[in-house]
Amino acid sequence: MKSNRKKKHAPARTEPAKTETQPALKAAPKKEALKAAPQPEKLKAAPKQEALKAAPQPEKLKAAPKKEALKAAPQPEKLKAAPKQEKLKAAPKKEALKAAPQPEKLKAAPKKEALKAAPAAATRDNADFERRLARHYDELKWLYCELYHGDMQAFDYCVEMLRRAWADRKPALRAQDAAREANPDWYRRRDLLGMMMYTGAFAGTLKGVEEKLPYIQECGVNYLHLMPLLQSPKGRSDGGYAVADFRTVEPELGTMEDLEHLADACREKGMSLCLDFVMNHTSEDHEWAKKARAGVPGYRDRYFFYDNWDIPNEFEKTVPQVFPTTAPGSFTWLEDCQQVVMTNFYPYQWDLNYANPVVFNDMTENLLYLTNRGIDVIRLDAVPYIWKELGTSCRNLPQVHTLVRMMRMVCEIVCPSVLLLGEVVMEPAKVVPYFGTPEKPECHMLYNVTTMATTWNSLATADISLLRHQMDTVCALPKDFLFLNYLRCHDDIGWGLDYPWLGARFGTNEVAHKKYLNDWFTGKWPGSDSRGELYNDDPTLGDARLCGTTASLCGVEAADFEKDPFKMERAIACDLMLHAWMLVQSGIPVLYSGDEIGQLNDYTYHDDPEKWDDSRYLHRGNFRWDLAELRHDPATRQGKQFEGLRRLETIRAGEQAFDARADVWTFDTGSNHVLGVGRWYKGHKLIAFFNFSPEFLHVSSGEKGPYDELMYGGHRENLRDVELYPYGFAWFLHTEED
Repeated sequence: MKSNRKKKHAPARTEPAKTETQPALKAAPKKEALKAAPQPEKLKAAPKQEALKAAPQPEKLKAAPKKEALKAAPQPEKLKAAPKQEKLKAAPKKEALKAAPQPEKLKAAPKKEALKAAPAAATRDNADFERRLARHYDELKWLYCELYHGDMQAFDYCVEMLRRAWADRKPALRAQDAAREANPDWYRRRDLLGMMMYTGAFAGTLKGVEEKLPYIQECGVNYLHLMPLLQSPKGRSDGGYAVADFRTVEPELGTMEDLEHLADACREKGMSLCLDFVMNHTSEDHEWAKKARAGVPGYRDRYFFYDNWDIPNEFEKTVPQVFPTTAPGSFTWLEDCQQVVMTNFYPYQWDLNYANPVVFNDMTENLLYLTNRGIDVIRLDAVPYIWKELGTSCRNLPQVHTLVRMMRMVCEIVCPSVLLLGEVVMEPAKVVPYFGTPEKPECHMLYNVTTMATTWNSLATADISLLRHQMDTVCALPKDFLFLNYLRCHDDIGWGLDYPWLGARFGTNEVAHKKYLNDWFTGKWPGSDSRGELYNDDPTLGDARLCGTTASLCGVEAADFEKDPFKMERAIACDLMLHAWMLVQSGIPVLYSGDEIGQLNDYTYHDDPEKWDDSRYLHRGNFRWDLAELRHDPATRQGKQFEGLRRLETIRAGEQAFDARADVWTFDTGSNHVLGVGRWYKGHKLIAFFNFSPEFLHVSSGEKGPYDELMYGGHRENLRDVELYPYGFAWFLHTEED
């Protein structure tokens, strides 16, 4: 792919870039400023220490770090202008680093009074930026130049862009940066609880979400994930993942000012705000795509365009299909321009070419634009897909990790309070590398996708063998690796289980097992009360994925329809047991909006022409505020589910055994229907049992007592014989004497 792409698309390396190579950067310097800037050879020389030593006026360079010069720094409004090149040259100097403020001054910087009162505060902020830039500069330059073949002009543009993003970062966010830098483990607290939601489905608009923040707080949530809300074309939005403008909110949801105001309100309440960043592709309605379609020079280089099907057909031989039934293939023919474009997801989502440094620079600036609006967590969507190489699967290639590592450094330079959450829907062996290493970290957090899917497998089979095997793998990972744990989300459930292990242990046939799981969760299997629907059913492969809310998959919907109180109690117990299991795992637990009140499937999407062909809308229905009104009534199922879940969450937040640094292990309970999990931290030992079967069972643990049961109460000297109700659980705590 590289050789063909260089001939047709690769940016020139030997001559200055034309101004059209950065056409979409709204914040970029004006053409007049670009013309007036220093010549490229001076830009390239800027970061090198040899160049600094050889500068013609050393006495001026040495004078830069002096306190008098720092006091004379420009006012914030001047910082918004493109920085002068002599400041770029001074950035990496060791003398400047030595002159940086002492730690006590850094801690004082965030105070609002200081930020408003004196230029000295802005000077300290700038020193923070220079310190962070200097710390990452060499590695960032090395990785960038390795990936982009020594394109120093593109790299210098990238550094200049980071300076503009920093200048645009408001005082409140800089204050948060300083506070979180001083407490780097702030996001590892056991009281963190997330919730993901669609803005429109939950409250109509961003202003509506802000009005409902008291309810969100009542749910115990302090990490709010808003599903994609940037401008997308109607009927071709893929649920908001086909972005037409990374800097504009979908008008029906509000404005970018509304989003920033909501972020400010969340920050004041101690709540972090998460937003998706769709980095693999843009909508065909994006400005870049429109210009590429029109043949404007430089824009087709941002995507993968081909004159015929020769190269695309070669790609198709090794690239797996994402949507084999609803959008087969990885390329789309464009009749109007008589060319083929790469579209791994849907035909209206054009894959971006990250082999072009212009794409990396512009997309990174879009990311920083969002963080400067107050977004605390950036969810990197479909991150394994972002680098394409002919003859490969175009998944998890080494260059992907280079890109993610550079994005991590960019955030640590400009917005160190921001976290990167990687969406890597793969088995653990392929997920773990996205954490990077302690010395060169990539994502702060990753989704625990495999454990989620294995949890539902355990429910359908009433066998915890694979789940215990999965947990043992996770428990063996370094404690620095932080997962987001969940039962349901906006997406389908894919059965990416460990079939080699299942085959070796039980002789499991993958195709037959997937069919069983889908029959169970769609209620076709005898005795199943689950109610879900299939997504992307592929009869040729015998494969399909599953949709449905937690409550409907646990049997609440069937019990409600049949008006069967016995079934209802069992279904509610199943729902709470699964949430208790999610909460006992290490990491950050995340609820899907509506699960706190046991919301059921929404079948109205079948009548919506814009949604009927995507069964994921089954669990994306509007929030039922009428049912939420019942959340405190213990006589209702909503009350039982809401209050039961809140009690679990409150226990978790207050008990040391749930600390992120705890030792975690599984143990043999005497039954392959019951999962046993232990946690220990500073003398606090939790022994938990989870019954994945609809039967009464007796289990045991040989761990030393005595124990108090945290959820339902009761005291016992040992755990030699513990009775569990159908789909029941127990959290037993032993506290060692000092």
